[in-house]
Amino acid sequence: EEKQESKRAKALKKELEWIQSSPKARQAKSKARIRDYEERMKYSSEKRNETNELWIPPGPRLGNVVVEAENVSKAFDDKLLYENLNFKLPPGGIVGIIGPNGAGKTTLFKMMIGTEQPTSGTFKVGETVKLAYVDQGREMDPNKTIFEEVADGSDVLAIGGTEVNSRAYIAKFNFSGEDQKKKVSELSGGERNRVHLAKMLRSEGNVLLLDEPTNDLDVNTLRALEDALIDYPGCAVIISHDRYFLDRIATHILAFEGDSTAVWFDGNFSDYEEDKKRRLGEQALVPHRVSYKKLKRD
Repeated sequence: EEKQESKRAKALKKELEWIQSSPKARQAKSKARIRDYEERMKYSSEKRNETNELWIPPGPRLGNVVVEAENVSKAFDDKLLYENLNFKLPPGGIVGIIGPNGAGKTTLFKMMIGTEQPTSGTFKVGETVKLAYVDQGREMDPNKTIFEEVADGSDVLAIGGTEVNSRAYIAKFNFSGEDQKKKVSELSGGERNRVHLAKMLRSEGNVLLLDEPTNDLDVNTLRALEDALIDYPGCAVIISHDRYFLDRIATHILAFEGDSTAVWFDGNFSDYEEDKKRRLGEQALVPHRVSYKKLKRD
């Protein structure tokens, strides 16, 4: 049985690499191939419930349209955060969003979920998309225990089409039985982050929007999150300043480079930096304060 599991894991990895490749690499068989991968992932998810491995339930199957930005501009007062922003999220991709603080990364997420509106341009969200959003605020009830906050007091959770023991699920986020009795008000920043991830990842979204998910995470949880995201068959969009994290997981980069400019790139963080150096020179890699164009009013 171990040999079969190893064989199945290798096949899943090969298919995931294909699914996360750029759209140019996918041909006519793509729909059937992604569907087959998702069926095998469902089996894999059921097996992982029997272990302490972190995994992300895949959610509903994504169609061809995930989230598309067309000529999007966003301004606050006379500051133009970005203009003519265009991208199409790939169904199986992991998109790293990078840029200095104040560049408009979190604002982009808010426009994607509809709580902010673009100054001009449009966002198109696919009919099959179920967004799951983890923001930096991470508001929780300080009087609840970890168990109450994540599981709402229920001993069993329905996740990924299967029933999961609540305490076993929470333990996957590095909380032992006694830890689960701790009040939210007593938690460190890293512990709060893990609780919030546990809540969000049980929502079974097929497009994850993660805003600085690695902040304050311990090494074990960080590695487990990386592995879970790599295995996740949906689309993940991740705001992060952690270049090593993005190097390990990102298939695409959306970079806010300053002067109201955003660049879409196929590849991980290191690939993007090499491209940026070719385009703008070595000096462009030096960190700098964000700059904006002035909004032109008609």
